[in-house]
Amino acid sequence: MPALPLPSNSTRSETVAVAIANLLPLVGVVALGWNAAALVTLYWFELGIAALFAVVRGLFAGRPSDLDGNALVFGALASKPLALSIPRTGVRVHLSSVLSLVVIVPILAAAWVVLGGVLLGFVGADSLSSAALETVALAVLVVLLSEAGTTAVDYFHRGGYREESAGTAVSGVFFRIATVLVGGILTVTVVAEAIGVDGDATATEAADPVAFGVPVLVSAVCVKFAFDLAGLYGDSLAAMDESSGGHFGWSREPPVRDPIEDDLADAECRVRPSVVGRLFGERVSPAAHPGPWYLSVLALIVALLFALGRAWGTVAGLVAVAAAVPFVAVATDSLIRYGAVEYRVAGGDDAHVGEDALVAYDRVCGTALWRIEPWDEEGIRLERDRLDDRFDTATVVLELRDREVRLPRLSDDDADRVLDVFDRRPER
Repeated sequence: MPALPLPSNSTRSETVAVAIANLLPLVGVVALGWNAAALVTLYWFELGIAALFAVVRGLFAGRPSDLDGNALVFGALASKPLALSIPRTGVRVHLSSVLSLVVIVPILAAAWVVLGGVLLGFVGADSLSSAALETVALAVLVVLLSEAGTTAVDYFHRGGYREESAGTAVSGVFFRIATVLVGGILTVTVVAEAIGVDGDATATEAADPVAFGVPVLVSAVCVKFAFDLAGLYGDSLAAMDESSGGHFGWSREPPVRDPIEDDLADAECRVRPSVVGRLFGERVSPAAHPGPWYLSVLALIVALLFALGRAWGTVAGLVAVAAAVPFVAVATDSLIRYGAVEYRVAGGDDAHVGEDALVAYDRVCGTALWRIEPWDEEGIRLERDRLDDRFDTATVVLELRDREVRLPRLSDDDADRVLDVFDRRPER
């Protein structure tokens, strides 16, 4: 079987970083007499450094994150194409990247702390000699500089950030967690347990080079090196996986927002949601958005506990919170999602702007969100609920191939202007 070529976007600096990360522990074990505690300590710090720079790469990723746009508030923010440009560079910080990291960073931090507390305590890292601690600290510094250099050169200077989203930039850290666990730590403990000096020896004692030599620790370094090579060949594995239908889960492709060439800036007909649509463009019912209702139920359960203690003031406050949460959540989501949106209509009597089309334009972001032309849609619905009946509005729902687009609570005249763009009548 021919050897896999290095990934197309891999550079010499990435290869050097992998070599350094594995050569240092090998030298430590063979030449400096490191035991399992020193090796695991280095691997733990290496994982923390990898997580830190992964977060940096995720923050400055060039592509937006693929987040669920239907989630209340969080999804509304994620759907906004907002990005902060870094002066004198082509780098931008996408709002969706920040939202992804808000979820990912606490998970990584907790995993790193818990992993360190459990495993370092298991191998007895507190018993490291001062000489071993100094050499481990020096190795950690080298790993830090190597990771910083790789990020600066490959990711920023050579433009690797353009092909990454926050999710794909950070996803490699979870593979590194598996690398450290399997290649660097479990090999030490499991193999040492299997070939211990005697039946009474603990895994830590058996893994000590003084007890039986360095084979276990060298094998741990080699297994971890194999995992790191798999990470280095990640793009080749992804290409193989994609060609085989994606059965192995290696293939990944960050989402790309296709630019809208004509945002109908000259269209005279511009439709905006009514005031009630901007506040309650989304439905408040538990079936549509159950999340806030779960919080309401939780608040009522806590209120019941306080009622047992006759703390009626607290009970009244919690009941008020339970009643308000669904409405506040939907109103916040709707303001973010629809408050600054206008729908530019080219159709019917507005023939001077060219072919019929409908464009949603965000006035705060200063960009078009989507453009739909006749027959792009696979169906049209006109929905009315009690709120629509009360304020004489209607919600236009456009069924696309991959999603539905809602134009919430438009006046009857505005709804008719939108429907004139399309060559089919809506279902009611």
